[in-house]
Amino acid sequence: MRVAVYYRNRDVRIEERPVPAVGPGEILVKVLASGICGSDVMEWYRLRKAPLVLGHEIAGTIEETGPGVTGWKRGDRVFVSHHIPCNTCRWCLRGFHTACETLHTTNYDPGGFAEYLRVPRLNVDRGVFLLPEEMSFAAAVMIEPLACVIRGQRLAGLQPGQSVLVLGSGISGILHIMLARALGAGRILATDVHDYRCEAALRFGAEAVMDAREDLPDWVRRLNDGCLADTVIVCAGAPSAFEQALRCVDRGGVVLCFATTDPDYLLPVPLNEFWRNEIRILPSYGNSPLDAQVAIDLIRLGRLPVEEMITHRLPLRDIQEGFRLVAEGGPSLKVVIEPHR
Repeated sequence: MRVAVYYRNRDVRIEERPVPAVGPGEILVKVLASGICGSDVMEWYRLRKAPLVLGHEIAGTIEETGPGVTGWKRGDRVFVSHHIPCNTCRWCLRGFHTACETLHTTNYDPGGFAEYLRVPRLNVDRGVFLLPEEMSFAAAVMIEPLACVIRGQRLAGLQPGQSVLVLGSGISGILHIMLARALGAGRILATDVHDYRCEAALRFGAEAVMDAREDLPDWVRRLNDGCLADTVIVCAGAPSAFEQALRCVDRGGVVLCFATTDPDYLLPVPLNEFWRNEIRILPSYGNSPLDAQVAIDLIRLGRLPVEEMITHRLPLRDIQEGFRLVAEGGPSLKVVIEPHR
């Protein structure tokens, strides 16, 4: 089978590998759609493990089931989670599923940028979801990123009527805008440095957008009845975005760090001010099986038009172009690879 092997952002090679053999309790999935995530192009994160086959936003059909597999059959249309929690450790039992060691060490073989992948027994048990017949494979690619957004807003405690500021209007920022709107948020504002993404933020539900290089606190106050934002969601990895977030959050508000920075960056926080004004800083990473199921339901019900966010669908042979589009952050939102096209 063909796989796309990542060496670095500008070096993604199509290579041949054997189709993985499935063992007891495992399944083989034919990958029909696989999204390129922003995390796939974070070189500081990926280079330490390269070369490897990336891709964790996948949808396809079951090609083969191993001995002992029940409840699944050849031809089933599925979404498969790459990281899954054990549901029994102290972190899972306290609701911190993405802190689970099992979640950090599970994956499928070899990755979503391949024609086929093997799903291990544990992932089959709690990470495979049947797709509704009316959901396309392209739309199903959005389940994983939407599930992460669902988890983030749930942890942040976003309430109807609250004002929201989204810093960074790439794919995750747009999903946060759409979900906040669906949940009944009040004023929704957004920023980016690219005109294309600012226009997309308006198209998908932001009330107003601003170039991220401008004076954001003053702009937020002018549009939000003299107040800063109740919830500020950081969806850009630039240190300046995190620093802006601290200056744009209102008293009693939350800064949701949905994106991350290079590992050596330290964020200076005005602790005394935040202590006096009960401001929270909250990170959010990944998703749990519950979040994935909620994402499936929201897409199935048409509450979020996620398929409209897909700007590029490319065959596996053109994956280098897909990585270029995502890495450069230009005129694209979601890039989907179709390995069997």
